[in-house]
Amino acid sequence: MLFSRLERKVAFRYLGAKKRGFGSVISWVSLIGIMLGVATLIVVMSVMGGFHDTLLNRIVGMNGHVVVYHQDGAITDYDFLIDKMRQNRVVAAAATSIVPIAEGQVMVTANGHNAGAMVRGIRMADLAAKTANGTRIYGKKLDTIKDGELVAGNSLTRNLRVTMGDRVSLISANGGTATPFGTMPRIMAYPVMASFFMGMYEYDAGYIFMPLETAQKYLNLNDAVTHIDIFLKDPENTHAVAESLSHLLPDGFVVRDWRDLNRGFVGALQVESNVMFLILMLIVIVAAFNIVSSLVMLVKDKSKDIAVLRTFGVSRRSMMRIFILTGTSIGVIGAGIGTLLGVVVAIYIEPIRQFFQWITGRDLFPAELYYLSELPSKLIWSDVLGIALIAIALAFMATLYPAWRAAATDPVDVLRNE
Repeated sequence: MLFSRLERKVAFRYLGAKKRGFGSVISWVSLIGIMLGVATLIVVMSVMGGFHDTLLNRIVGMNGHVVVYHQDGAITDYDFLIDKMRQNRVVAAAATSIVPIAEGQVMVTANGHNAGAMVRGIRMADLAAKTANGTRIYGKKLDTIKDGELVAGNSLTRNLRVTMGDRVSLISANGGTATPFGTMPRIMAYPVMASFFMGMYEYDAGYIFMPLETAQKYLNLNDAVTHIDIFLKDPENTHAVAESLSHLLPDGFVVRDWRDLNRGFVGALQVESNVMFLILMLIVIVAAFNIVSSLVMLVKDKSKDIAVLRTFGVSRRSMMRIFILTGTSIGVIGAGIGTLLGVVVAIYIEPIRQFFQWITGRDLFPAELYYLSELPSKLIWSDVLGIALIAIALAFMATLYPAWRAAATDPVDVLRNE
């Protein structure tokens, strides 16, 4: 075994000592510090992972993992291009669906209220497939929405005081009528026959979906679309598809993946995750320094015991192991309790948020600011294990100097002074 019976017995006896061992204030501070540091790290990394996945699925997923544009701004022969993409071996193996989109910005007015929105023309069957998981639909079913009917975000309809069947006016500068005095905005009224709640505030408060034919007529695109969205089985596998499309499509087409289109957001999220990890790891490092001070005082307090053990034949290596085991045990206990606490909090983070929100009476997670209606969390067990092992490793390294001091104690000098 790594530690002998004598080493374990002496180490755990020192660990339970009231004056300098586990019962001391410094040891308790060290244990609590490691516990809180590990728990906080697990919760924060889980929330960051939840943010990443949720925003990827909702923002990137609705926009397509790979997007095809044309330099002229419109794609006329999109059905032919989609068939050509599906015949490509790489695209066919990676893609789940290829969706033509007609999109434009508008101002929406109803009941004396107005708001900016993005109109997105899409085939209703494609929209129904994309919103099948995690999106609540109110009003008509999406596959029954007809030409000239709209599907608006739940927050948008609430802000405009619109109920199902009410008409809203869409005002767009694109596709307007040219006059001697300039281009007149295009104004048309449509009934809102369904609303959606995606849980993503940017979509719920700023998007309107309509049948593709309706959007083409309203945006004056004739039989064209603004871009083609390609949805993949694995969102991380965009490079091969984008490279294949760049060789497949004629000149004038531009291929972008979700990383290119959301480079600032993805980079900021990654930097924030790394910085939060480093900052919170300082809690564990400070707790590990407390282990150093606790063990140094323990070595000084037990110098007579160390000298006696050395005279009975206990080697320097065994003395080092005794104090390494004493200090590392604090790290193992703290990391174990912290891991359990962090996992429980990460799993129940949303009910905990709602409880504190109920207690304080304040919105602790405003959707307008964070673009999400719920606090997401995703436990990545490799990260949990890594955090726990890092905490234990720091606690182990914190024991090396005190253990070396204990092993370097000269029993002759100690006993002479007694």
